Amino acid sequence: MKKIKKILVGTHNKGKIKEISYLLNKKIKKITPFQLNIKSPKETEKTFRLNSELKAKYFFKKSKIVTISDDSGLCVDCLNNKPGIHSARWAQRYKNFDQAMKKIIALVKNKNKGKKIKKLLSLEAKKNDLIISFSGLDALIKFDILNSQIKDYQKIITREMLKKNFLATNAIYVSISHTDSLIKKYISEMSKIFKKISYKR
Repeated sequence: MKKIKKILVGTHNKGKIKEISYLLNKKIKKITPFQLNIKSPKETEKTFRLNSELKAKYFFKKSKIVTISDDSGLCVDCLNNKPGIHSARWAQRYKNFDQAMKKIIALVKNKNKGKKIKKLLSLEAKKNDLIISFSGLDALIKFDILNSQIKDYQKIITREMLKKNFLATNAIYVSISHTDSLIKKYISEMSKIFKKISYKR
């Protein structure tokens, strides 16, 4: 096996170049795509590993130099590991990294609020002997009353909530503007409607 004397660090991310170079043997000469005027390939794969392999093969083909590449991103558990391999694209979409992070934080908060709303709705339904099921995402909730004999209970919810200045149906789009006090008021009004539906049932 030939001893590696030089290696191409296959990335245009200057931070990654610094990090990867630090991990490599100091005796090995590090070369970058900037020095060889090689552009980055499109990252078309669906996993970090496959994107790493794609880049390594691409830069090796262009340079004929042993290449090391990586791929990484931010994976948030409660967002089903998003943005994941699309992390860089998120930063571009929201103009910069800071704006992208604010969007991610907002999505996490919305998801947590959604879980809270589902839990509270379930408790109020149970108090009124109603069985409800949920569908959709935690940030976009839809619930159905399974044991209601009223076919148009959705209309009752919409009508009664409008009287209380809530534009609400049995679908809820969770927003960061939904404060704890607003959620509390919403649940309180929904509890009254559940009672009416349960009584009519």
